Amino acid sequence: MSDYPALQARLVADIGAAPDLDALESLRVAALGKTGSVSALLKTLGAMSTEERQEQGPQIHALREAVTTAIAERKAALEGAALEAKLADERLDMTLPAAETPRGSVHPVSQVMDELAEIFADMGFAVATGPEIEDDWRNFTALNIPETHPARAMHDTFYFPSQMKDAEGRAMLLRTHTSPVQIRTMMEKAPPIRIIAPGRVYRSDSDATHTPMFHQVEGLVIDRGIHMGHLKWTLETFLKAYFERDDIVLRLRPSYFPFTEPSAEVDVGYAVEKGRRIVGGSGDDEGHAWMELLGSGMVNRHVIANCGLDPDEWQGFAFGAGIDRLAMLKYGMDDLRAFFDGDLRWLSHYGFGALSVPTLSGGISA
Repeated sequence: MSDYPALQARLVADIGAAPDLDALESLRVAALGKTGSVSALLKTLGAMSTEERQEQGPQIHALREAVTTAIAERKAALEGAALEAKLADERLDMTLPAAETPRGSVHPVSQVMDELAEIFADMGFAVATGPEIEDDWRNFTALNIPETHPARAMHDTFYFPSQMKDAEGRAMLLRTHTSPVQIRTMMEKAPPIRIIAPGRVYRSDSDATHTPMFHQVEGLVIDRGIHMGHLKWTLETFLKAYFERDDIVLRLRPSYFPFTEPSAEVDVGYAVEKGRRIVGGSGDDEGHAWMELLGSGMVNRHVIANCGLDPDEWQGFAFGAGIDRLAMLKYGMDDLRAFFDGDLRWLSHYGFGALSVPTLSGGISA
């Protein structure tokens, strides 16, 4: 029978005296490798009798555990000493100038939101916000969207599980537009109302011009004697200020939205050189390029009534546009997905400086 305590003492002493990690690794292989001394003892267990195995087995396993523990402790000590030596040698002079000045940037979406707020504030609009998790009634029913409308379908809307309902038993979902903010405002504040509602919205769609989450701005005016002329003037004033050119004209085409009546798609037109091609737009005989940009209309009587207001006394108009699309058109971006990739090269190219605050006097896109 081998003298296991003596072997253990010798191996542990050698391990404790290992001068570096390479020497320690050599000792590990000599003891615990395939042909190591401890491994050879473990292989002898199979040839022993039951009595010998019961007597020597625990001693051999205790030897292996002791060697393994000693190796781990010596390795930690050598690595710690190496780190201390490295830290002692390395010095960073904080008084030296930086090789490159760190510079952040404002995301184009945030910049456009600030531009919208500045423009509409000048026209007397306030900025309103609301929760991104909404109930089915404010997101659809109050807006005169019937239960059979395709917008309610699961393939368009992100619904929460059926057991997650509000206190009144209504289904919960990620809002598909910022129109619920209009509903909340009309129910909580007395007219007259002039608001814009920018924010994140969610729909099940994804390609170069659509993402499951995107940004939208909607506007609402509720007052007495409101008509389509007020709507067109507001949009024309907004778009001239936003694109910073006076040759913009609007074309309102009849359309249908459940929450407005009458409804109109808004095409933006501006003068172009003859023969010049405009991406996403179409030309006419008067030398204009037209591009569909907004949806709008007079607020439906049912929507006004759903919010507890008298539609015979109060009228209003509403409009909506994609903030990401506005940014793409103004600043020349061709893929919406890049907005959410977090690519620093893209942000460096399209981002805005922290001091580039949009003002009507200093320039919206200064």
